[in-house]
Amino acid sequence: MTRQLPFVVRGHPGIGEAVEGLALVADDGFSARYDLDRTNGTFSRPQHKLFGQSYLDRILILARAKGGVATAWMFLDMVSRGMAPKALVLNFANPIIAQGAALANLPLMDRFEQDLTAVVRSGDLVRIEPAAGTLTVLQEGGG
Repeated sequence: MTRQLPFVVRGHPGIGEAVEGLALVADDGFSARYDLDRTNGTFSRPQHKLFGQSYLDRILILARAKGGVATAWMFLDMVSRGMAPKALVLNFANPIIAQGAALANLPLMDRFEQDLTAVVRSGDLVRIEPAAGTLTVLQEGGG
């Protein structure tokens, strides 16, 4: 797929400050409790498409939230220890993920006009602006 850069995708206004970083993308769900090794900063569930990859210093772009009530304190703990992603971007979040992101001051966006897991690639340099509801691909990455 060829994209003319910068490539902007609009979504629902989100939570948190604008942030720029490398994307880590998968058409998979997201659960802080079941998918992550929050001590080592990697995806730990063998069935997850990002298994073994580090989420540290990355903007996570995933399909949907899968999270229970523990998500809020997990996000807060991850942010306080410097073991959180730069931001979480989902095609579809849920109220629990949003509550956890707000509590932890973790940038979060969702509900985009396109499936982000199909138009953004791992390694792309992206900028999210939650207040404006935009994600911009600034530079294509190496995958």
